Amino acid sequence: MPVRQGADVIEPKGRLGVLLVGLGAVSTTFIAGVEAVKKGIGQPVGSLTQMGTIRLGKRTDNRVPLIKDFVPLAKLEDLVFGAWDIFEDSAYEAAMHAGVLEKDLLKQLKSPLQKIKPMKAVFDQNYVKRLNGTNVKTGANKFKLAQQLIDEIAEWKRKNRCSRVVMIWAASTEIFLKQHPVHKTLESFEKAMRENHRSIAPSMIYAYAALKSGIPFANGAPNLTVDIPALRTLAEENQLAICGKDFKTGQTLMKTIIAPGLKARMLGLAGWYSTNILGNRDGEVLDDPESFKTKEESKLSVLEYILQPEVYPDLYKDFSHVVRINYYPPRGDNKEGWDNIDIFGWLGYPMQIKIDFLCRDSILRRQSCLTSHYFLIWPNAPV
Repeated sequence: MPVRQGADVIEPKGRLGVLLVGLGAVSTTFIAGVEAVKKGIGQPVGSLTQMGTIRLGKRTDNRVPLIKDFVPLAKLEDLVFGAWDIFEDSAYEAAMHAGVLEKDLLKQLKSPLQKIKPMKAVFDQNYVKRLNGTNVKTGANKFKLAQQLIDEIAEWKRKNRCSRVVMIWAASTEIFLKQHPVHKTLESFEKAMRENHRSIAPSMIYAYAALKSGIPFANGAPNLTVDIPALRTLAEENQLAICGKDFKTGQTLMKTIIAPGLKARMLGLAGWYSTNILGNRDGEVLDDPESFKTKEESKLSVLEYILQPEVYPDLYKDFSHVVRINYYPPRGDNKEGWDNIDIFGWLGYPMQIKIDFLCRDSILRRQSCLTSHYFLIWPNAPV
């Protein structure tokens, strides 16, 4: 979407609704974190909007206000959360089950978390084969399901007295899909929904419903979702922001940190081998080869994008890139990623970098949720 010069920046007024698709480990960690910060029992570490600064003028001017003080953003106290999920558990029950945050902390947040109960989800096991649930919508076709979501969004916004709403996909990775002719225009897309076409995934139905409702949409998974002409056109016509291609908070985070450094120093790359283990719901879903394919494509493309082998063929042409993900239940949400990076320097002499990243999957994703919803709504007019 082209940037409009001289756009008016509208002051945030009223409540900002955050609708989350999926009420699992990521969403509950996000919501609980915001509630903990509001209560003064936690810090928003990792949040660009809450802890980041912006430099004004020259470095020597020492003008570095916090972003939240410089940009008109909604206050944390103005956020209202809603969600859809295939399980009926409240945010509190789901957070306890996820096991990401300590139980003592969750008990202090029990009251606001218990109030968040998921709406029935649009779900089709053909797209996420390792999961199944009972809290699921039914409808004659995918277009009817989208209409149900549109009606539900309007009612939720009214009931919660929100002046603005954003939607974030925080659900599982769907099976790998390529662009299909039905994705070309909005007319062909809607026709395909009425015909229950296989190329219309649940995430696309949510994105369509959001954009039809005047709501910006962020994709927190590597699904195809909004990377199709029909939904991009709809977003442009309604002047709504769309963003996201996975939260990229584990192994891909390491690649986006290390690869620019290699490129800046003009160090060559012979190969990058990545493997990780995790035992949460995300790991279970990615244990299915078709869902893993979606994740793999996203992880593989990030190095090509950063290193530009077509511009630097002597350094990066035909480097080997291997990605593995293994579901290992005992590890839970505590993901561990190993990277072996084969690089070469002056006169082609080889070197290696080894990384062992022990991280908390949902902790890292939560800060992406917070930043995403703020910049989705700003500087758009309230909707």
